[in-house]
Amino acid sequence: DERIKVIFRTENGHISRASNSALDLATGEFVALLDHDDELFEDAFLWVAEEIKKFPAVHLIYSDEDKIDWAGRRFQPYFKPDFNPTLFWSQNLITHLAVLRTSLVKKLGGFRAGLEGSQDYDLFLRVVENSSKEQVRHIPKILYHWRSHLQSTASGIGQKNYALDASLQAVNEYLGRLKIPARVQELS
Repeated sequence: DERIKVIFRTENGHISRASNSALDLATGEFVALLDHDDELFEDAFLWVAEEIKKFPAVHLIYSDEDKIDWAGRRFQPYFKPDFNPTLFWSQNLITHLAVLRTSLVKKLGGFRAGLEGSQDYDLFLRVVENSSKEQVRHIPKILYHWRSHLQSTASGIGQKNYALDASLQAVNEYLGRLKIPARVQELS
């Protein structure tokens, strides 16, 4: 399919630089973030297109999700709220399925290297920071099935401790940019 574009990097850029290389190829009005081993609900993009049609100024769309094992069994549904900034400071409630306005993502510099493991959370924080509440939309339907295996964060954040450190850094930098006198930290 000629719509599929491939880029081969000469060096390992980890997820942030590799994702930015893919972002450089994007020509559509919106980009969707998908992990290579996860699954989408059959009509996921139909639901996204309907949301864009209803809210043409949207910057970010996210959906409910669940987890899926290698046998195809779905479990742990996550029915998310409509966008809640305070909850968002304490957890990446957007995660999957995330669809973002391409021009804004590129304007913000894409994914920041050094925040691997929470590079998406950092990007979502920056997108939200540059959006009105009405430009962040939630589709209350499970459109994404997050693959759970022993090495994935779907099975627990402890699988990738660096992800927690990166998320704390992303939120603390966000709070600093907004001049909110607060810091987040891991509870021991």
